[in-house]
Amino acid sequence: MLPSIFGESLFDDWMDFPFQSLESDVDHKLYGKNAARVMKTDLKEHDDGYELLVDLPGFKKDQIDLQLQNGYLTVSAAKGVEADDKDKKGRIVHQERYTGSMTRSFYIGENVREEDVKASFEDGVLRLDFPKEKPMSLPEKKKIQIQ
Repeated sequence: MLPSIFGESLFDDWMDFPFQSLESDVDHKLYGKNAARVMKTDLKEHDDGYELLVDLPGFKKDQIDLQLQNGYLTVSAAKGVEADDKDKKGRIVHQERYTGSMTRSFYIGENVREEDVKASFEDGVLRLDFPKEKPMSLPEKKKIQIQ
């Protein structure tokens, strides 16, 4: 049996507390060892629109891509670290920093245009503001005469 340094978490065996939170257990069951890599998201409703907050810790603004197509807003983030097994101060024995890409899509409405979406990125949190989709007006009801 290998120590947990080669598994999912360095501290699993050393800090096996009996009061682990249900939330982390649920995340682990749903997403497996990738639970920490999922884009955690909050959605807030305002009178005139929505605010979407996406956690992207460790990413820079230029590593994030936003696309709007067919009513779906897609958030993609990608980053990498050097594949070298040595850093400037020695050989890397264990590395948990995330490298790779992730993507999530959100349906925000087919009537929302690109210029309606406002985006900002600060302290590892992507903030997207967009208006509520206005319902399409139904055609006027007309009576048809049978002849």
